[in-house]
Amino acid sequence: MGRIAAAFGVRGWIKVQMFSPDSLHLLGQPIWFLRQRVAQVGFRESTVIEAAQHGKALIAKLDGIENREAAAAAVGSEVAMPYSALPGRRDDEYYWSELIGLSVVNREHEPLGCVTGLLETGVHEVLVVKDGKTERLLPMVGAVVKKVDLDAGEIRVDWGRDW
Repeated sequence: MGRIAAAFGVRGWIKVQMFSPDSLHLLGQPIWFLRQRVAQVGFRESTVIEAAQHGKALIAKLDGIENREAAAAAVGSEVAMPYSALPGRRDDEYYWSELIGLSVVNREHEPLGCVTGLLETGVHEVLVVKDGKTERLLPMVGAVVKKVDLDAGEIRVDWGRDW
C-alpha cells in the first residue's frame, strides 16, 4: 500500500509514499504492518498513534518509533494492511501484491519469468518481470496483458521473448 519515504521531527514521525489512491484506507486502520525492505522478512504489527493525509502522502506517528533515529531506520519499509481491511475491487482490477510472484507466459506459451514488482509511470502501471538475469518491463495495458488468472498464478501476455 505504501513505503516509508522519510523521517522527520524529534518525536519519530514518518512520511508514507502511497502506491494508489486506495492507500488512503490506511488512515482508518488502527494497526499497520511494516516490513523492512532490505530484510524482506515478515511484517510486524505497529499501532497507529496518529495519522493524517499530507498532500499525496500520509504522515504518521507509530508506536515503537519514538524518535528521529528510529524513524530514519524505518525509511524504505513497506507499509501494508490485511486483505480483509482492503476496499473491494472490480473484476478487472488487482492489488499489486496479488500480481507479484505470478508467472508470465506469452501467446507462444513461452515463460517470460515472474512478476517481481510494479512501477507507476503516471500513465499506467508497468510489470517488472524477471527470468534469471533477464528483466523485462511490460506495460500493464490491454494490448499487452491479455489475461490475469490469480487462481492459476499466471499472467498471459502478447509479448515476444526476444523483445
